[in-house]
Amino acid sequence: MEKSISRIISEFAVNLKYEDLPKEVVETAKHFIYDSIACSFGGYKTKDVNILRGIYSEMGGKEEATVIGFGDKIPAVNATLVNSLMIRALDYNDIYWKEDPSHPSDLIPAALSTGELVGASMEDVITAIVLAYEFEQRLCEFAVPGVRERKWHHATLTQFVSPIVAGKLLGLSVDAMVNAIGISGVHNHTIGAPTAGKLTMMKNTVDPMAVQSGVFAALMAKKGYSGTESVFEGKEGFMDAFFGWNVKEQKSEPVKMQGREALGKWTWDLDKLIGNLGENFKIMECGMKAFPTEALTHTHITAVLKVVRENNINYDEIEEIKITAIARAVDILFDPHKYRPESRETADHSLPYCIAAAVVDKKITTSTFSKEKLKDPRIWEVIDKIKGEASDEFDKMFPEKQPSRATIKTKDGNVYSEYLEYPKGDPREPMTIEDIDIKFSGLAEGLLSDERQQSIKEVILNAEKYSAKDFMNQLVV
Repeated sequence: MEKSISRIISEFAVNLKYEDLPKEVVETAKHFIYDSIACSFGGYKTKDVNILRGIYSEMGGKEEATVIGFGDKIPAVNATLVNSLMIRALDYNDIYWKEDPSHPSDLIPAALSTGELVGASMEDVITAIVLAYEFEQRLCEFAVPGVRERKWHHATLTQFVSPIVAGKLLGLSVDAMVNAIGISGVHNHTIGAPTAGKLTMMKNTVDPMAVQSGVFAALMAKKGYSGTESVFEGKEGFMDAFFGWNVKEQKSEPVKMQGREALGKWTWDLDKLIGNLGENFKIMECGMKAFPTEALTHTHITAVLKVVRENNINYDEIEEIKITAIARAVDILFDPHKYRPESRETADHSLPYCIAAAVVDKKITTSTFSKEKLKDPRIWEVIDKIKGEASDEFDKMFPEKQPSRATIKTKDGNVYSEYLEYPKGDPREPMTIEDIDIKFSGLAEGLLSDERQQSIKEVILNAEKYSAKDFMNQLVV
């Protein structure tokens, strides 16, 4: 390889211009911004967001960037973390899941805060956001199978992307961008514990922390700080440390994972990471969430809701619910802790809880995970009747498809079943602007009047007319 991976990425990022983006890419980016700002208003009142905001309010500092909704002006690095957590807090923001999962919109605040810091136009911010989606999604396909199968969190991928987003707006040279990636990429590897077993506030915070660190890394590089250029392919770099990479011969040294030989050998797909840059834009392949839950729950929730609604099944008529899913969904979502969730963070990653709530209420909303709903006796009446079953056939279909079979047996002996391959919000069945309107309205209820919601929508859908500073000033309650 004549150039390092970081240099190839940096050259593309530095040279990409707003004028290079097709109209449909710009429009799609604005839709994801709209969806993400909606999610941020949903996170406005959450405990975790307000803890972090309180810490930074006490710390003070230079007034560089705006906290969405609140209007606080704080250092850009700090605003990045709070805003990213606001988008992430309800687990309702976008999703891309191939070999690895990710939520590319976690990175949007890196562009907004840095853009505001340097007085950038929203055209430049949109360009940086397109880069965020491009490389976050490419990294989701880089490791085969993904780093999640090695018990690492996808924030491990975000650490490489956030300095690109911030660096683009800081106007870094190619050399400086390489340094920024190298600075961030050596110290933000995140273990999978935040999404395993009993979940805590860290479930939603580790990726925003990787976003924040990338902004700081870009600022370091702007001042001349050096970083590891061969952070991907070098000796003891990402590829070598995680799955094996022959530094001299520049090829994979595949390693079989114990207990999961069916998945094959570990390797790296360099073409997925750096091939054909600029021919198409990955943002067009990202999905949105129709439910505020872990991504692997969505097809299953959709299937169950379809069964209970079409057949008018009440929760007290159910004898058994069987969910057939891919192995990793069963492993993550049917963990024993998930049958008795005590917090929102665990409940929205518990498929038994989500299915039980869907059966009881015939819907899933943000209120599904309130403290009051977690005590609903009807849910506990149903939850132990829900079982997960792994399917080798479904594993072979994933990630191209996200298959689910929901089978409900009622007490009178009838059996109802529904099979789906992807949920609402998938690029094959995308959320419309009207769908996002409804989502925004539900998340902003009690904070924004209908008129303010419409005003913010118009600002976002015409974002290219604003500076980053003026844009952010429009997002205050």
